[in-house]
Amino acid sequence: MTARGEAPLAELRRRADGLEGEAALRRLARELRCDRRAGARALAERCQRRAARVARERRRMQRLFALRRELVAQGARLVAGIDEVGVGPLAGPVVAAAVVLPDAPALPGLDDSKRLTRDQRERLDRAIRAQAQMVAVAEVGPEEVDRLNVYQAALEAMRRALFGLPQMPDHVLVDARTIPRVQVPQTALVKGDSRDASIAAASIVAKVHRDAIMRRLDRRHPGYGFAQHKGYGTGEHLAAIRRRGPSPVHRRSFAPVSQLSLY
Repeated sequence: MTARGEAPLAELRRRADGLEGEAALRRLARELRCDRRAGARALAERCQRRAARVARERRRMQRLFALRRELVAQGARLVAGIDEVGVGPLAGPVVAAAVVLPDAPALPGLDDSKRLTRDQRERLDRAIRAQAQMVAVAEVGPEEVDRLNVYQAALEAMRRALFGLPQMPDHVLVDARTIPRVQVPQTALVKGDSRDASIAAASIVAKVHRDAIMRRLDRRHPGYGFAQHKGYGTGEHLAAIRRRGPSPVHRRSFAPVSQLSLY
């Protein structure tokens, strides 16, 4: 039974579930605290916790865009974020992405690609590509990795991604390094994929692109488990190299591959 004027708890729960904004959640929490029912007061606490999470996420997103806003205020019209993936694996390419975001993209949950699930990355990849002013992706294959060394290959992939943009940006934000042979001003940010929105977006685009490549390579070169481990040196992967020898997409300059291929 509900007291006169009190909405049923099921209705209040549906109302709470439909709210997303911090202010609306806090307003409902205040209303529910005046309700004498224990269920309503418990719902008030739940709304308050959700409002706190929304506030934390809002502050995190503000921090992610802080450097970009500062650069735009200084006159930069186009700010690109650049990141690479695939330095550590024993097989497949190094992939880099360059992303130029608009002023206020709707990218809830944007973060370093390593902190996201596959579904989250793929959802954000679609949203980034739909909203970005410019996106470019570049690859450096395993033979080039062997010839250049993997550090130089990563720099080359990022340089190619930058020059793959249809227009050169005014400033480049790079995860932890500076790209050689580039005249555009650059800022290197340590752990940039968790500190800047543009770099985080680039890390997601690069990761989704490379994972798709590794799934295709798994079909082309079955038996190595590329679709599961994406070329990283897992126990399963090392055992497959021992059994089968290296595939055409393995990096011969990497010690585990060169050593295991001798047996």
